[in-house]
Amino acid sequence: MKKMMFLLLATVFMLSACSGNAGSGASSDPAKKEITVWAWDAKFNIAALNLAKERYMAKHPDVTINIIENAQADIVQKLNTGLNSGTTKGLPNIVLIEDYRSQNFLQAYPDSFRDMSDSIKSADFADYKAGPTNYNGKQYGVPFDSGVTGMYVRTDYLKEAGYTPEDMQDIDWDKFIEIGKAVKAKTGKDMLTQDPNDLGLIRAMIQSAGTWYLKEDGKTPNIAGNAALKEAMEDYKAMFDANIVKTNSDWSQFLAAFNSGAVASVPTGNWITPSVKAEASQSGKWAVVPFPTLKNTPNSVHASNIGGSSWYVMNVDGQDTAADFMKETFGSDKELYQDMLNKIGIIGTFKAASTGSAYDKADDFFGGQKIYADFAKWTTEVPNVNYGLHTYAIEDIMAVEVQNYLAGKDIDSVLNDVQAQAEAQLK
Repeated sequence: MKKMMFLLLATVFMLSACSGNAGSGASSDPAKKEITVWAWDAKFNIAALNLAKERYMAKHPDVTINIIENAQADIVQKLNTGLNSGTTKGLPNIVLIEDYRSQNFLQAYPDSFRDMSDSIKSADFADYKAGPTNYNGKQYGVPFDSGVTGMYVRTDYLKEAGYTPEDMQDIDWDKFIEIGKAVKAKTGKDMLTQDPNDLGLIRAMIQSAGTWYLKEDGKTPNIAGNAALKEAMEDYKAMFDANIVKTNSDWSQFLAAFNSGAVASVPTGNWITPSVKAEASQSGKWAVVPFPTLKNTPNSVHASNIGGSSWYVMNVDGQDTAADFMKETFGSDKELYQDMLNKIGIIGTFKAASTGSAYDKADDFFGGQKIYADFAKWTTEVPNVNYGLHTYAIEDIMAVEVQNYLAGKDIDSVLNDVQAQAEAQLK
């Protein structure tokens, strides 16, 4: 009798436990209704998240979305630490990863990120975003912002030197240097500012030709014999030799160079627009023209990229809710992208959102130019390259050798030495 009573009680307990789990969603529905997102930059990425959160929660009031701001370097460190430990405890449901770093995570920890192929389509986004967000034929990342480049130019300085913005349409870097010399002679202003330890411009120059520091496998160094890289570095040195570069050593000096009126152009990603417009006294004195090409590299185009990032859903509890949040917002919401451009100045890479009133708006600061429509067009033209695993590791080597090159070292010796060092360090 006691044995039968024990079995009966055990059965009741098990049924009760199963009923409790089904009700809470812990076992039958792994998706939680509370998710956490990691990102950096309060005025850019976090601001975009808050817009997405507001729109999503208007339809899904039962979902709680926690947005946590971390410095990008801290996110990289925390992800590596957590994923290396083999436990998902403490990791977010969604994380923002810079495109230059994404393949490091996808290839090292492919099972830690959710395959989003059923939620979004790679073809719905700018083609060049496929390289960093795809792995083994699966779409992991939800492409976010565009780092599409442009050439910001001071129209008043150009005019004084006998040029107009029309003269800077579809030019190569040789022509850019020629114009820069004229501007320097007539105005005393340098054409651009550069930190020789920051190779962002060289990076953009080679992507305009559809090539990278690594071969298409994303692992093998592609330095020696890389014709586009050689030409980019030769053009880079030619700018310094022409005495049209104002050097800087950090971000604040970079901003100060154009806000103070010390340089005539800023060739970089569109994310610099708010910083250019920060100096209200220069309103009407700027225009944006296409990125120059490499003259002797036939496939170089007037569009490239610097920076940019994408969203990744992690394989942790709550991933279904996280995936749905991404799908309904950054993955498909055209109005969200209009809001992000109007309120924050973010140019997304979602093709269907690349037109509309926000993109068609004339900007008085840029002489009435519809700069966002231009950037949207150039975004579609950016060559797709595989950033691979070692972008920053190779740039650490490159930065030293670029200094040697500027000081007079032979270009082929520079490229051969970088190749040898990269092959030795990245085995």
